[in-house]
Amino acid sequence: MTQSNPLIPALLTDKVAIVTGASRGLGAQIAEQMAAAGARVCVNYLNSKGAADQVVAGIIAAGGQAFAYQADVSDLAQMQALAAEVVARYGRIDILVNNALPSYQFNPSADYTSIETVKWAHFSQQLDGIVKGAVNSVQAVLPQMKTQKMGKIINISTNLVYNPVVTYYDYTTAKSALIGLTRNLAAELGQYGIRVNLLAGGLLQTTDASRLTTEEVFDYIATTTPLRQATSVADFANSVLLMASDLSLAITGQSIAVDGGLTMP
Repeated sequence: MTQSNPLIPALLTDKVAIVTGASRGLGAQIAEQMAAAGARVCVNYLNSKGAADQVVAGIIAAGGQAFAYQADVSDLAQMQALAAEVVARYGRIDILVNNALPSYQFNPSADYTSIETVKWAHFSQQLDGIVKGAVNSVQAVLPQMKTQKMGKIINISTNLVYNPVVTYYDYTTAKSALIGLTRNLAAELGQYGIRVNLLAGGLLQTTDASRLTTEEVFDYIATTTPLRQATSVADFANSVLLMASDLSLAITGQSIAVDGGLTMP
């Protein structure tokens, strides 16, 4: 295929990837860069059909292969149907990126930033969307990956689990749970050749979640980071490519911060 970005090597030639929550932001960037690296990609979305179709159109225009599929990650049957469609189209599933998120406002004055005002309903919403969504997605792709005796599962988290500079109790707790899930999955599934890792991002420049962040804030983050720069969405997506590729076959069960060294867990 023709790569849309000559800087992206063909690390994923002939691989088949599912990216959940891929209609916009980080998920869209991951899908696009995976396709540029040679993968055939399922662009999963929940509500944003137009945006997902746009991502697919861009991938195809650049010479890649992709299709959009609507499925709610919190519904196991829907994710099983998605996995079945991917196998029907492409014959295999090599990579699962658990990126989907429930709706969330990163508001430092919200009720869920204090233990005195956060409600269990806040936790439930985030746990269902993040942890249940990841579990359902893994259960959906697992039969195919076990048959192949190989697969890569990459869970997307946040460096707030290492350094809660804003105490988003519900979101950070659910994202922290992905670390335990990652380690348990890696321990059980390694015997089938399935690697499971977690990548934790910081404030990325720029996604929907960070679109209201001022340049002054990004500049401040850069000054406090060893690399002296904020992490871009493209840089984070490239780290996903590395973990999805055969270059990382000896890595499993790890939670790695992708934030320029801002946190060092």
